[in-house]
Amino acid sequence: MKTKLFLIFLLSLVLVSCSKKQATEQASATNYKDVKTPEFNADSAYNYVKVQCDFGARTPESVAAKQCGDYLIAFLNNFADTVYVQEFTAKLYDGKEVKGRNIIASFNNEATDRVVLASHWDSRLWADKDEDAKNHRTPVIAANDGASGVGVLMELARVIKQQKFNQGLDIVLFDLEDQGAPDWADTIIEDQRDWCLGSQYWAQNLHKPYYSAKYGILLDMVGYKDLRFTKEQQSMTYAPSIMNNIWNIANDLGYSETFINNLESSVMDDHIWVNHYAKIPMIDIVAHSHQGGFFPYWHTTKDNMDCISKESLYKVGKVLLVAFFSAE
Repeated sequence: MKTKLFLIFLLSLVLVSCSKKQATEQASATNYKDVKTPEFNADSAYNYVKVQCDFGARTPESVAAKQCGDYLIAFLNNFADTVYVQEFTAKLYDGKEVKGRNIIASFNNEATDRVVLASHWDSRLWADKDEDAKNHRTPVIAANDGASGVGVLMELARVIKQQKFNQGLDIVLFDLEDQGAPDWADTIIEDQRDWCLGSQYWAQNLHKPYYSAKYGILLDMVGYKDLRFTKEQQSMTYAPSIMNNIWNIANDLGYSETFINNLESSVMDDHIWVNHYAKIPMIDIVAHSHQGGFFPYWHTTKDNMDCISKESLYKVGKVLLVAFFSAE
């Protein structure tokens, strides 16, 4: 996950101000507790998070990134109709070129009515938020900030075919999301294009010609035990109806203390580029603490499996499954 933004985002976007009144959820016409879905297995999702972390820090061009990427591709090939591997080269904040791989798993290929679920699978090169300055150039294992969202999507991929569905689904795992300039660097990229490199590439070079989807949901830092989501400002600008619907689902499922009906400042995340370049309305389900930042071990060496809660993974997975199958 990238820096917390109180940003004015200048990409020829006209940002729409959303007041608290506009952000208030509308009463749901559907009782989402009654929507039939396959069972999301939290133990399974937790194991998928652990397997990623066991490879080590999935930093650009590392052995761990090569091994974990190969594992994710092989895993998704067991369940998806088609898996696309999108190789690309991008520049880091300091101009260094690195190679990345976006991984796209497609289900129900012939369906034109499609949904995108996404997360990033890389881990940050530098623990620049660590309380110990000696760790500031140490790679992050990134159990929560990366692997948690991927683990949820892997479990969704595993269970999705247990129930018939008509719409198409594309699970997109972005690489090189979390490599923006560290705090100790002299370089400052004003528009923050040094973050979210994989989603920038995918959104401008879609894996299929003329690809489109009716909406997208991005997961970021969704496994922490003290889980708290608020309505991120850019999501409410681009796709308020989608975000409000997700919060309605969570409320019906009894998760209103996790999905809080408050607006939150904008963050630079993969959904920005998907909305801007691919024109797919995508929201960001991203954790925020009560203090207004991210989770306590964000970009530190303590972002490990001790952070991960099976209950948190379950809540997110269940909400996504209900959202997907309630639209059938």
